[in-house]
Amino acid sequence: MLDIKQFVFNPFGESTYVVSDEVSREAIVVDPGMTSAAEERRLDEYIAAKGLKVTAVVNTHMHLDHSFGVDYVRRRYGVPLRAHAADAALAATVGEQARRFGMLDRCDDSLEIDSPLADGDIIRLGDEQLQVLHVPGHSPGGIALYSREGKFVLSGDSLFQGSIGRTDLPGGDARTLVDAIGARLLSLPGDTLVLPGHGPATTIADELRGNPFFRRHPTDKSVG
Repeated sequence: MLDIKQFVFNPFGESTYVVSDEVSREAIVVDPGMTSAAEERRLDEYIAAKGLKVTAVVNTHMHLDHSFGVDYVRRRYGVPLRAHAADAALAATVGEQARRFGMLDRCDDSLEIDSPLADGDIIRLGDEQLQVLHVPGHSPGGIALYSREGKFVLSGDSLFQGSIGRTDLPGGDARTLVDAIGARLLSLPGDTLVLPGHGPATTIADELRGNPFFRRHPTDKSVG
């Protein structure tokens, strides 16, 4: 069974997740957004208390607020960065992103994806697994991580409670995002818990009923 721990880090209120297998204690850190030593300690103390073995950093996308802590986790635990190959350009320009917000001192100038992910890939934690779903539009390489057994999906900044991710950043495209959410996320079972990159959790059924972008989406019939 997979266990999920959520942290809210940095001035953007970004959600960092630690997903771990309760049996093997293997874990991944998803979207590490720490910008201070105190936030790094919170993450490390949880990992130590649970006796977890971190196997990778996995980013749902390579925007700045989800990437502040990537190199810290990579160095601290000796693990690779995994993200969709289409976000390699964003990873290489995190310094440029940081300069726009006056935060260059809080991150490295560039990042490199060590182990690219693609749609349909499986991330294994012990005997458990997460399926990679490519959900572009917020960024070219945006992904979600879906656990069929656990009935949850980490949606990154694609789908939020009552909303969707912004598309006015470099590489964003509104039509692409709406279509990708409809095809890849709203087709999941209605009781799937949606854990986004910002804000509260929701469910697929609740978004089909109440999200103004999708109330009349044709995949409504799939909920059940």
